[in-house]
Amino acid sequence: MALEDAKTQVDQAFTRESLRGLSFENAFGGATSFLRRRYTKDLGGVDVAVTGIPFDQAVTHRPGTRFGPRAIREVSSLQAFDPPYGWGYDPMAVLDVVDYGDMAFDYANVREVPARIEAHVGAILDAGAAPITLGGDHFITLPILRAVAARRGPVALIQFDAHSDTWVDDDPDRIDHGTFLYKAIKAGIVDPAASVSIGIRTDNPDTLGVTILDAPSVHRDGIEATLSRVRAVVGDRPCYVTFDIDALDPAFAPGTGTPVWGGLASWQAAALLRGLAGIDLIGGDVVEVSPPYDTTGATAIAGAHVALELIALFGWSRR
Repeated sequence: MALEDAKTQVDQAFTRESLRGLSFENAFGGATSFLRRRYTKDLGGVDVAVTGIPFDQAVTHRPGTRFGPRAIREVSSLQAFDPPYGWGYDPMAVLDVVDYGDMAFDYANVREVPARIEAHVGAILDAGAAPITLGGDHFITLPILRAVAARRGPVALIQFDAHSDTWVDDDPDRIDHGTFLYKAIKAGIVDPAASVSIGIRTDNPDTLGVTILDAPSVHRDGIEATLSRVRAVVGDRPCYVTFDIDALDPAFAPGTGTPVWGGLASWQAAALLRGLAGIDLIGGDVVEVSPPYDTTGATAIAGAHVALELIALFGWSRR
């Protein structure tokens, strides 16, 4: 296929016949699934299911991450034509990837959301697919990890973030985007000894044993040294990757609820994600994209690239 196929291809989210292959419809038109993948609730034979959880409840400063999945899907139209640059292979040629759509929930019944997220992601896992989730605030990662750990046991975690999210929170009923990792470690679903947080640049008195590679250390030591430490910590453990978009400096991702200066540049994030090739990735998410605060769309573009890199990471050993 080539770009000339745009003359006949449209709405590939519904009309594409195969779960594999690139798409060449006009980027400015058509139904905007993630990467123009087929929208489907049928997960038979699917390798990767991209899904949205448009939930934000009580972010620190600027709400709006409920619009993240929609914005990420829209800008991903620009990425659907070519394999991700620099990988040396096309993940869409070796993986069956679909857009599983968004999770349904009652916005006025917040208490039921955690269980809904766990069941939603659990259904993806039970079908044999890897979940790549578009958020939503960072709370959503906690019930996702519950679903993963229920099937795989305690996992290693690679977290890209400006905040460690291990502030003390022993109230099981609180739904908080800033304490997901504290609760995950206390619940025994994340192994802190095999986990690392990258890009941190806020103080926290107790990170519960997670290795912290803060943003200044990444800037100072460089990509290869950072990756060497990540690999030493994670080893060959089944690993989940969560990417809070505020891991990036606000110059690269202004559309987030909790911007903090001094963060990663987009090129550093790209190099770090690419350098994780070979890890035993079992799922991942990109969260906290808040489009109302970025009229340029740069933050959503970054989020879409992160999601595509996660798919490429998952497909690396299957290429």
